[in-house]
Amino acid sequence: MVAMTTYTAIASRGEKYWLVRVLGLGAYPDEGLPTQARTLSDVEPWAHDLIATYLDIPADSFDVEVKVELPDSVRYHLDLAAKLRKEAADAQAAAAQEYRRAALELKNTGLTVRDIGAALGVSHQRVHQLVSDHQTAESGTQVTMFHH
Repeated sequence: MVAMTTYTAIASRGEKYWLVRVLGLGAYPDEGLPTQARTLSDVEPWAHDLIATYLDIPADSFDVEVKVELPDSVRYHLDLAAKLRKEAADAQAAAAQEYRRAALELKNTGLTVRDIGAALGVSHQRVHQLVSDHQTAESGTQVTMFHH
């Protein structure tokens, strides 16, 4: 089976429409062949039609990948959001580890899993998981995340 060619359509927001450039086509292929679309969901079909017409090829003989150019200020917020999500995931993993340590410490004092659960505000089943997770972590196996 022959792989289909994929064309890239770059969409950026103009005043009223999405301005679209299909890379690799036109007099200046690096700049791309221009078109426009009213909505972002219209970009792919408009670009598809433009390519098929311009190259005089069947519309089902290629794919179109749409890439959206966002303003720098929007990209800044998205980058910051990604960084904060990672920090939150790291903090959640650290909190889970501390819950495991707390459960294990209470277990080592001789408390039952039911008493440990009552003390930590979790079910006795969760205490069993926490203590088992600690043993799993000690053996180097994947550790289950704790969500309280």
